[in-house]
This record gives sequence, C-alpha cells and structure tokens, in this order.
Amino acid sequence: MPLRAALEAILLVVEEPATEAHLADVLERPRAEVAAALHELSAEYAAQGRGFDLRSVAGGWRFYTRAECAPAVERYVLDGRQSRLTQAALETLAVVAYRQPVSRSRVSAVRGVNCDGVMRTLVQRGLVEETGSEPETGAILYRTTNYFLERMGLRGLYELPELAPFLPEVDDVEAESLEGTMIAEAVAAARAAGEGGEAGREQ
Repeated sequence: MPLRAALEAILLVVEEPATEAHLADVLERPRAEVAAALHELSAEYAAQGRGFDLRSVAGGWRFYTRAECAPAVERYVLDGRQSRLTQAALETLAVVAYRQPVSRSRVSAVRGVNCDGVMRTLVQRGLVEETGSEPETGAILYRTTNYFLERMGLRGLYELPELAPFLPEVDDVEAESLEGTMIAEAVAAARAAGEGGEAGREQ
C-alpha cells in the first residue's frame, strides 16, 4: 500500500492528533519516512489551496478545515451557533495554562473570585485535567490537556504568547488579579488566532 495513501486513510478517522511514532508503528515504516511523507502531504495541500490542512498540533498530525473556509463550515455544521467559553472560563483557563500545575485555590487567588464551578466546567470539556496534588497541602493540581493545545492550534505550551515583561511581582491578591487579567488577554489573543481553522471541528 502506498505510504501517502495509507497516511491519508488513517488521518481521516483519527479522533485526536496521531503521532509520527504511532503512525510509523502501525504502518511498519521508518519514522523518518513517515515524517517526510506527512510534511510533503501538508505542503501539497497548502499549495493546491485545498479546503483543509494537514497540521502538526499537540504532538501529532490531524486534518483541519482551512481558516478561509471557516464561515462556510460554521454555516453548515453550526447553523450560525458557536459554543464559546465565558469570560470567567477563559480567564480561569488562562491562569491554568500559564501557572500549571496549579491548585483551584491558587487560581481563585489570581482571579480574585472563587473558580470551583468554572474549573469543573473546564474539566468536563476536556480542556483541563487533574495532575497529582500539592505535597504541602494535599490540594489537587490541574494542568491543560492535549485537547487544549489542539483547540488552540498550538504545538506545545511554548507557543503561548509571552506575558508582558513588566508583569508585577505577585506579592498580594491585588497584584495577582492584575496578573490574571494580563494572562487572560494573552490567551485570548492566542485563542482568536487559532479558532479560525478550528471553528468547523468538534463544536
């Protein structure tokens, strides 16, 4: 079976980004050969102006609708409706993204309000997950998931926008609240940049 055809067939049915290592194991081909084929397919689709992209996101590869086609996809799949995070959820997610692993009490301190309900919502939506506990207090710690990276269109957390270099020291709740606002604005920018091509998927 031709390698490129096999990769296309598999990537059409994956539910999350497929890693090069996994694809190489399944197809019993060298990883370097699989990686080269994936990059070739991605470049070919882009050059042909297809309605979809093959992107490397969250450590793996997956098909995504092209950003320019988002309006058409929204009308067909969403019927004009979009499921968006509330401002409170976005701010909470932002704090987790930049401070992870982090406890709910710490997130609440940064935001200045209780975040228990919002955190449960983020966990239910698969954007945040538990990752152990604090040795000192036993509080549950949270981190973002691969699904978060996928929805944001990021290859890794290193692609999150940098916070302002003049961010104040977090010595008190007031400073932490300011930090939370700046974090939210940074992640909002990343989310806006990434959601164009993702709007037609999994809404």
